[in-house]
Amino acid sequence: MDGKKKGKSTDDMRSRGPRASVTDIKMDTFSLHDKEDIPESSSMASALDGTIRSSVEESPKLQRALKARHLTMISLGGTIGTGLFLASGASIASAGPGGALISYALVGIMVFFMMECLGEMATFLPISGSFNNYAGRFIDPAIGFALGWNYFYNWSVTLAVELTAGSMVMQFWLPDVPNYVWSIVFLLLVMSLNVFSVKGYGEAEYWFALIKVLVVIVFVILGILVDTAVLGGVYYGVEVFKEGGIQSTGILTTFLTASFSFQGTELIGVAAGESENPRRNVPRAIKQVFWRILLFYILSIFIIGLIIPYNDPSLLKNDVSDITVSPFTLVFKKAGLDAAAHFMNAVILTTVLSAGNSGLYASSRTLYDLALERKAPQFFAKVTRFGVPIYCVLLTSVIGMLAFLTSLFGNGVVYSWLLNVSGVAGLIAWLGIAASHYRFRKALIAQGRSEDELPFKARLFPFGPIFTFVVCLFILIGQGYDSWFAQPVVAADIIACYIGIPVFFVFYIGYKVVIGSKIIPLMEVDLDSGREEIIRHTMELDEVKRYDPLEGVSIIKPSTWKRIPHNLRSWRDAVHN
Repeated sequence: MDGKKKGKSTDDMRSRGPRASVTDIKMDTFSLHDKEDIPESSSMASALDGTIRSSVEESPKLQRALKARHLTMISLGGTIGTGLFLASGASIASAGPGGALISYALVGIMVFFMMECLGEMATFLPISGSFNNYAGRFIDPAIGFALGWNYFYNWSVTLAVELTAGSMVMQFWLPDVPNYVWSIVFLLLVMSLNVFSVKGYGEAEYWFALIKVLVVIVFVILGILVDTAVLGGVYYGVEVFKEGGIQSTGILTTFLTASFSFQGTELIGVAAGESENPRRNVPRAIKQVFWRILLFYILSIFIIGLIIPYNDPSLLKNDVSDITVSPFTLVFKKAGLDAAAHFMNAVILTTVLSAGNSGLYASSRTLYDLALERKAPQFFAKVTRFGVPIYCVLLTSVIGMLAFLTSLFGNGVVYSWLLNVSGVAGLIAWLGIAASHYRFRKALIAQGRSEDELPFKARLFPFGPIFTFVVCLFILIGQGYDSWFAQPVVAADIIACYIGIPVFFVFYIGYKVVIGSKIIPLMEVDLDSGREEIIRHTMELDEVKRYDPLEGVSIIKPSTWKRIPHNLRSWRDAVHN
């Protein structure tokens, strides 16, 4: 492209003014950036051209309506749940405060590298469904099929778990109301947040996560004041922490507990497909992983270890139905907050609703992506004019409610097995993310592509995905540790720990047998399909913001005051046009 043509194209777009339609500038914008953003491939160029020409005739699809603040809070809230507010106490009781810190720190490092892997792929190819799509594209379609259905099932059952937990939380205040009443109310609430638009999910998660973040920050501040005798009148210092130390026999168990506490962090990869500007917003959220792990888990456990003795009987309990034993409640009480139990019960209710909201969103988007790949019935690809895969949302709600009902009948055996099957799905998803990223980067190199094409680069490749894969595999194998060494050994308990693994292989082998897929050679890995849409969307967004007089405006920025004359002219032109 010569300089004259480029200049002409630029002038044409600017002459159309701030009211120029996006469709008017698509082809010109593409001509400006094609060499920078898209590999020189005639097939991809023609695909992009076809996409642009048919944009008006496209059927409804998912809307990129999640803003930067939504993604930030989704990534923050994904790590804060009952694993922190309740299970952290049992971890300290089992491994001591020092041992709990070691376990959570090691798992936190693994999660950090896992999110780096996911971030690199999600910014390069931000699509709904995320990692199961990556696995099917970069490794083997059968692996993508198995990962997708396991992840869908996992979050569908998680919805049932949260419906059960929500009803138990409400028993603290209203013990005479039947559990199923609250479960139905919460299901209708979560459905209402997801059935109209993705903004409903995003806004709900934003406020749910904000509440949890503020609670943790307040807890840390009050914990420091209690430890130093500013509140409560008792100086703890580090004596309680030293007494607990490291209980080496419980570190492995705590290691496993920590891994399950962090599950849900990968949700940002699913949400990237509906992010307003994933190339900019996803990396921002990913880069906060390390600091939120440090603040929310490491610092919180450190505060608990300073104040609550590791052999306190209350720490051994982590039942959501008894919030009075939460380590957060215990510390708040020592700070003199008499209503601590009621406060933390409300926080746990927020956490439960947040998890249920995320469960319905994640499973519905995963099923939608499976339908797009023809790995699920095609009617699940139906999207409303508001960008919601309505049949996916409805099916997930039905499955979640049916799974919940199994807890009400008999002795709950069916419900327990459903939980056991879904329990390892999160770890399997992390294994899939690590393997997909390794293959993605290797395919990029094998095809002679430059790493400069990556909007976000994962650090320490190939150490990151290899470390993540090894640690996840260790956790997956070691999760039956307590059952193996129990006295007496109960075969049913051991099977329950690992039942999710054969379920995954049933999906994998079944797809292999029926479809006959094979591992994709590196040179045949598809690195481009789907990128044209996000590149086009990003350029459209940048073009709109270029003519937005309020873009980047802040009263604390000197540049804002310098732009006032220019902004006034822009507003005048907008009115006249």
